[in-house]
Amino acid sequence: MMVRESQVSRSCQLVSECEGKHEMLLLRCPLLLLLLPLSSRPQKLPTRDEELFQMQIRDKAFFHDSSVIPDGAEISSYLFRDTPKRYFFVVEEDNTPLAVTVTPCDAPLEWKLSVQELPEEASGEGSGEPEPLEQQKQQITNEEGTELFSYKGNDVEYFVSSSSPSGLYQLDVLSTEKDTHFKAYATTTPESDQPYPELPYDPRIDVTSLGRTTVTLAWKPSPTASLLKQPIQYCIVISKEHNFKSLCAVEAKLSSDDAFMMAPKPGLDFSPFDFAHFGFPSDNNSGKERGFLKSASKFGRQTSSKPRADLHKVCIGNKNIFTVSDLKPDTQYYFDMFAVNTNTNMSTAYVGTFARTKEEAKQKTVELKDGKVTDVFIKRKGVKFLRFAPVSSHQKVTFSIHSCLDAVQIQVRRDGKLLLSQNVEGVRQFQLRGKAKAKYLIRLKGSKKGASMLKILATTRPNKQSFPSLPEDTRIKAFDKLRTCSSVTVAWLGTQERNKFCIYKREVNDNYNEEQKKREQNQCLGPDTRKKSEKVLCKYFHSQNIQKAVTTETIRGLQPGKSYLLDVYVIGHGGHSVKYQSKLVKTRKFC
Repeated sequence: MMVRESQVSRSCQLVSECEGKHEMLLLRCPLLLLLLPLSSRPQKLPTRDEELFQMQIRDKAFFHDSSVIPDGAEISSYLFRDTPKRYFFVVEEDNTPLAVTVTPCDAPLEWKLSVQELPEEASGEGSGEPEPLEQQKQQITNEEGTELFSYKGNDVEYFVSSSSPSGLYQLDVLSTEKDTHFKAYATTTPESDQPYPELPYDPRIDVTSLGRTTVTLAWKPSPTASLLKQPIQYCIVISKEHNFKSLCAVEAKLSSDDAFMMAPKPGLDFSPFDFAHFGFPSDNNSGKERGFLKSASKFGRQTSSKPRADLHKVCIGNKNIFTVSDLKPDTQYYFDMFAVNTNTNMSTAYVGTFARTKEEAKQKTVELKDGKVTDVFIKRKGVKFLRFAPVSSHQKVTFSIHSCLDAVQIQVRRDGKLLLSQNVEGVRQFQLRGKAKAKYLIRLKGSKKGASMLKILATTRPNKQSFPSLPEDTRIKAFDKLRTCSSVTVAWLGTQERNKFCIYKREVNDNYNEEQKKREQNQCLGPDTRKKSEKVLCKYFHSQNIQKAVTTETIRGLQPGKSYLLDVYVIGHGGHSVKYQSKLVKTRKFC
């Protein structure tokens, strides 16, 4: 845009004169900057004064909130719905290259580019005095000009001409859908500027690998980086809704305080296949678990306070292959890639793609037989499905669960209706109301700590009890005062049901600790897994008075100063055993 420093000073002086003589209080300096060249004497100057252009860019007040588009700079502006805006820029010489780019953000735009001739040289018999300002204004606003290009839509659209006439160019922009942001760029030196990164000959994003929770993307590098050696970084956008045509549209969708993850810094374990480790929080646990922010923190600084569940953006530096992980199985995602010139902060969109992650491997449903115990193994955080379909009609159905290690979660549905949802630790029994020809689906979910093992029995016969009944407290108590160099005395609780109890001992090292004991707490391992030499005795015991259901036993023949691990097994009528909590004891060294 042709404006010299002396003209800037002169235009401000004219504003002062207009305020006194013509009461034009609403005219501003930017409009005069457009009009001033129209009345000056013809001069042979280059299309753009680069020194002045840099001065204007540094002085943002020069074009902030004005109708001027500086030559070679991108402006951001805001439109109210159904309220058009007009922007101006001047081309002073014929046969000048011209490029105009308009980028819609979050709404379709209608825009039109037109040009009108510059007003004739000022009258005054060569005096050089400008025409009255009001007369110049009328010369501009009373003419619509010649339309060069028009567009309606939400694509990033361009007008490019290798030879444009001199004149006053007008860009009219309108949003009929809603209030919206947009960006506009105009230059008379498109060959040398090139602020937007160039796309490769094949601008598509390729899906090179597809899993249940991961998608690997690859793309060809921008020639701006590979040939022109300009600083380019790539930003990936992942959405569940649709593809985006501009980075401006993405930023409009994201809240202004959402931060973007920076590229991981190369290190000893850096690989082009580094995972971003982000995903979309589940509907019932949004933002709390396996979310984008939580897992992304290992790669970069994150300042976002509330992530969107359906849209994420991550900038990965200059890599051209990337794996998105922690996605949901059997879910469609849309992927967009933007090359960003870090010098100009202007971007170009690759051709977006979409992909559906693979389904979860279908679980084989285990059939339960009435009255038969079934062993179930579940991986850490894994899920198993079981099905129980009683042959005969029934009034009640009983589910007995024996969790051997950590607690497991059980859900029971009858013909699709949820009847039970609880965590089970140890031995539990649930009795549910039956229904003719009903089918029961049991869902078992493992512990987060490790693998789970359990035994389960389903029956329509309420008297069928395979697992022995247990007291609420399954600890073994040792009496310190009764401890000798060769014996220890212990006690444990029983129930009102007559059961068989067997006690076993095993010598352990002095450094045997609680952590080792915990690893051996598989309650489903019965006496049949023990050595005969470890067996102390077996006895039957019960009490109708639950308060008196306590038994004691003295274990003899031990070595002085040695540590022993004691186990008590209770064996039910069906032959299935449950182990009490192990007890570590130590005999006295001196007596």
